[in-house]
Amino acid sequence: MIPFHVVGLDISLTSTGMATGLGWCEKTGRDGITKLPLQSKYRALNRLASDIIVLTNAEKAHLVLVEKLVFNRQDGGRGGAGERSYLYYRTMGIIADAGVPIVEVPQATLKTYALGKGSGEKNEIVDSVARRLPMFHTGGKHDMADAAVLAALGADYLGHPLADMPKAHRAAIDKLTWPEVAK
Repeated sequence: MIPFHVVGLDISLTSTGMATGLGWCEKTGRDGITKLPLQSKYRALNRLASDIIVLTNAEKAHLVLVEKLVFNRQDGGRGGAGERSYLYYRTMGIIADAGVPIVEVPQATLKTYALGKGSGEKNEIVDSVARRLPMFHTGGKHDMADAAVLAALGADYLGHPLADMPKAHRAAIDKLTWPEVAK
């Protein structure tokens, strides 16, 4: 579809959404990581980071877009915030060390590209991907839909849009700080 290898990632312990500009999307994750003993947890998180990179070939990408890590202020650190943070930075660190440019995309910007506005429900993004980016088969999974939107946003920035997106949606491109990437 496009002459560039663009990867979109929505990092999660149990269901990381992954997509490429070729229309591929999948998810990976593991239940129960937060309940493992420390050494087992460390190994499981490193394996999951490795799986994400291998499945997407992210170390050889021209550009990676990742949904920016945010925390729920109300959970007070419960719910795997530390583990999710480690997975996020471990994965991004490996990709960055490979020299791949990375763009962190806030949720509102992802929603702008998907919906034409900076707010909306997860099911609205899934529906938008099904209509505007039908090459991505998300099976109704919001994590895969988010990753698909990120991959499409990156492809659009590189001058190879995967779909004819309306102006209000494409406004997301100007909201981001982009690294130097040969177009």
